[in-house]
Amino acid sequence: MNAALRSGRSPRILLLGADGQLGWELRRALLPLGELVPMGRAQADLGDAAGLRALLSGLRPQVVVNAAAYTAVDRAQDEPEAAQRVNAEGPALLADYAAASGAWLLHYSTDYVFDGSGTRAWREDDAPRPLSVYGRSKLDGERAIRASGCAHLILRTSWVFAARGANFAKTMVRLAGERESLRVVADQVGAPTSAELIADLSALALHRLLREPELARANAGLYHLSSSGSTSWHGYACHVLEHVERRGMRLRCRAADVQAIGTADYPVPAPRPANSRLDCQALQAWLGVWLPPWQPQVERMLDEAYAL
Repeated sequence: MNAALRSGRSPRILLLGADGQLGWELRRALLPLGELVPMGRAQADLGDAAGLRALLSGLRPQVVVNAAAYTAVDRAQDEPEAAQRVNAEGPALLADYAAASGAWLLHYSTDYVFDGSGTRAWREDDAPRPLSVYGRSKLDGERAIRASGCAHLILRTSWVFAARGANFAKTMVRLAGERESLRVVADQVGAPTSAELIADLSALALHRLLREPELARANAGLYHLSSSGSTSWHGYACHVLEHVERRGMRLRCRAADVQAIGTADYPVPAPRPANSRLDCQALQAWLGVWLPPWQPQVERMLDEAYAL
């Protein structure tokens, strides 16, 4: 363990991807844990190995939180090298630093590491079989971190949203204001998950790991983190439009006008998993928390985003 952590001093926490949806919420949630150094892509590019090494060498953080990623799922099909640099090689470099320095690494992964078969929720020990370049690059990042032997926490999550930045829910509101009908995929199922929830549970998990060093190694590793319940993209869209309508927003397309379609009716370059349900029992047991349903989180985000 890093000497600064052993001494009980407040750790220096490097947050990468600080200007993204999750990174923005982490800037709030991690503040009480130590000296927070937030870095957006302009200051720290995960695909720039030399720059990243220089940053780590200069800052010498005791905790690295990696909320940066190459997330353009469809574009990754044509840019596999770029996705690999950011999602696999970058995290591997962070893990090497953490292993050599005794720092902790908190990293985020995705439901896209699974092939989406079946109907039960995916457990951490289920065999990953990604369908896309994006999913493979994220899985390679996970494997590099675990192989490094560093003290780490990997949190797989799904369908992330926040009031800041673009997301599916806000896209549905925009399109419903422009069009009289919408067509949304109904045979892909998962749990919309608030970046705020992910950030708060990340802070709680890090607090446990940093303040209970004798238990830290036993509780480190890979966990799933998503809201409870599940829905399809179609169900998600209908819930979003119903909520903003109840709050008085006038739309051209109402929830009843949203047509349910199949994945085959909406072709995209990168295949998506049909079943993105994640089993989060291990995280709930370790942290002693209850993961809330997705609906009130989405509603709160919409109220904040549109001042409803």
